[in-house]
Amino acid sequence: MPKYACLNNIAEVGLKRFHAGFEPTDDVNEADGLLVRSARLHDMEFGDKLLAIARAGAGVNNIPLDRCSEQGIVVFNTPGANANGVKELVFAGMLLASRDIVEGINWVRENKGDTDIAADTEKQKKQFAGTELKGKKLGIIGLGAIGVQVANSAVYMDMDVYGYDPYVSVEHAWHLSRKITHVVNVEDIYRNCDYITIHVPLMDQTKKMINAEAIDMMKDGVVIINMARDALVDEEAMLKALDAGKVHRYVSDFPNTTVAGHPNCITTPHLGASTAESEDNCAKMAVDELQEYLENGNIRNSVNYPACDMGVCTTVSRIGIFHKNQKNMITGFTSILGDAGLNIAEMANKSRGDVAYTMVDLDSAADAITVAKLCGLDGVYRVRVIK
Repeated sequence: MPKYACLNNIAEVGLKRFHAGFEPTDDVNEADGLLVRSARLHDMEFGDKLLAIARAGAGVNNIPLDRCSEQGIVVFNTPGANANGVKELVFAGMLLASRDIVEGINWVRENKGDTDIAADTEKQKKQFAGTELKGKKLGIIGLGAIGVQVANSAVYMDMDVYGYDPYVSVEHAWHLSRKITHVVNVEDIYRNCDYITIHVPLMDQTKKMINAEAIDMMKDGVVIINMARDALVDEEAMLKALDAGKVHRYVSDFPNTTVAGHPNCITTPHLGASTAESEDNCAKMAVDELQEYLENGNIRNSVNYPACDMGVCTTVSRIGIFHKNQKNMITGFTSILGDAGLNIAEMANKSRGDVAYTMVDLDSAADAITVAKLCGLDGVYRVRVIK
């Protein structure tokens, strides 16, 4: 019976999706799968029993992906499950940046004892006047699950929407409104837009992509919204631009010692996915991914191994092989299985960068000697007998 452990609180509506064949455990060393949110796993030792880690959220910087890949541990995340929650916070950020709402609220609180507050409000409200979003140019960098929702909602708010994503998927492209202008050069976003929101993963090539050079291209008084990752923005350069008036407001969901408290930074305490609905959606997706993999070996929404789906095994046996993406691996597998007299009913091989995953359905079960030979092949990380 597969066992799972939760290293953070996971919404009960998600855990209820495990069927009776799965057992919870408090002992991480007994678990076949882990469910996590923010728990940091970089210093954790993973035993041979652990097969998969499911992150109930999008970011996986708390998980040692390279080490997991080399141990044949599949890491899942839940892309799109929190998209609506983040989208709504993006619009809250734009409204807070364009209308001086927070300072207005603070003024009311500070003057709550004023017996003439109603009359004084009419005198003071001009200092909190702002601008409307309607008719403004919004640039969206990254048209994934969140970016698409932001783009489509902005259209309904009568904004002029520009989207940039050289790698936009066919699925996400189909969901984009036809009223969105798809640009092929991110500099067009920088030069033309009144509001810029960024929705890309943090990688070496995206780290500090909003830097001094990018900001110099932007319109004076631009508003920049970052609900993705703080390291996507060179925040030292951002503060200089804010102090100079080049950038009107910087809205970030990631408080740190650089931006916290700056008068022109609107910083929220990582609230993007902090809604009951987002937490439920992430929990349900994470449990479904983990359960499907542990039962059938199928991989969906992994961040370190390729997607691979052969449905439910209808033959006697199924094995999964995690290995390096290098030549002659398939030849080695089929040779060992053939020498053992095992007939391959169906096979799937998928690769992702330096790693690959091969699933094989067999008409009869592989014995321990055959499995050991597969494990012993150069370049093989792990062999799992799924059925």
